Amino acid sequence: MDDLHSVTPERPDPYRWVIVLSASAMLAVAMGQLVNGLSAFFTPLEEAEGWSRADVALINSAGLIGLALGGIAMGWLADRVDTRKVILTGALVTGLCVTAAGFATALWQLYALFFVAGALGGGALFAPLFALVGSWFRTGAGLAIGIVSAGQAMGQGGIPFANALLIESLGWRGAFVAIGLASLAILVPLALLARAPRRAGPVAAQVAETLPAVPTPVVVALMSLGVVFCCALMSVPLMHLAPLVELCGASGAEAGSVVLVMMIAAIAGRVAFGKLADMIGALPAYLAASAWQTAFVFLFVRIDDISLFYLFAPVYGFGYAGVMTGVLTSIRTLLPAKRRAGGSGIIIAFAWGGHGLGGWLGGLFFDATASYELTFAVAAGAGVLNLTVILLLGWLVIRPCRGTGTRMADGLAV
Repeated sequence: MDDLHSVTPERPDPYRWVIVLSASAMLAVAMGQLVNGLSAFFTPLEEAEGWSRADVALINSAGLIGLALGGIAMGWLADRVDTRKVILTGALVTGLCVTAAGFATALWQLYALFFVAGALGGGALFAPLFALVGSWFRTGAGLAIGIVSAGQAMGQGGIPFANALLIESLGWRGAFVAIGLASLAILVPLALLARAPRRAGPVAAQVAETLPAVPTPVVVALMSLGVVFCCALMSVPLMHLAPLVELCGASGAEAGSVVLVMMIAAIAGRVAFGKLADMIGALPAYLAASAWQTAFVFLFVRIDDISLFYLFAPVYGFGYAGVMTGVLTSIRTLLPAKRRAGGSGIIIAFAWGGHGLGGWLGGLFFDATASYELTFAVAAGAGVLNLTVILLLGWLVIRPCRGTGTRMADGLAV
């Protein structure tokens, strides 16, 4: 059966688009919950349980720490066992843990459940799915990764909005149960579609790679440092935009709809920046997206009208969305295939760690100042540090090309 799907460079297997679309949908469901789906629960948990905003934000941080640690282990495992089994495990654990959150009776239980959901759920989905998609594409990987990343953006906009509606109808406990059961119904069948490409005979020979003359440990170290700052910035609007809008007198559903509008724009942005990476190179595209989110993030706290949030959120969302596409395409470009899974796991672990740190600090700063001014200012500062790291990495990449006649894009294109 698999032989029917053997591919050649001249005749790519059309099943690769099944892989792309199923991966996109799975990440929409799973990452929508683990990255920022909890933002709709901030106010309800504060009011119902009396927990502080920092305490509630730490639930999300626990999930992201689990996602960071689990991503390293599950990425390593996915290279050595059947990828479908790893992905199916992630689908089951994600749905079961979110369902169980509806029955939690103490804050520590939510910390534990989201940590497990991140480590064995999202960790078994994120890196393995992107690695699987990359293995199906020899050319045009930027666009494919952009489409999968766009699915994640769709979930990060749709899940918080759906959670807000579910909370209004079912309460916070019922919302967790409903979204958890829905996740099982969606993720498990999609996980069964996952499989690695089959290449037979001489076609299996690997195409020679053209990589920048920068040692892999240097690339991993610099990208890991950069994504800490990058994702600390990114997490602030994702986790705190909805409660910021609520401070302007909006309802939970209205605040969730602002995030939804931002993430709808992000869907287009992730695809666009994936295509941009194919055109100008992965690292330049990553730099452009990072500069976009750094320049605009602080403007959120200068808005005090719901209609202006609806106008500005998609502008920010289109550009910020290219950051994750840029990270993933840069990893694929700058690391050799034989070290890509391990290096990717480490870099993405730092990314999720930065995401968790930024979300928690945002809540902590709000508790200390009763304002989001400091939260968004620190986010912008983190963005500047990330840009510094990207520029340093770019300088290291192009430096060996001087005097050789090699075009910059040759070392950076996907």
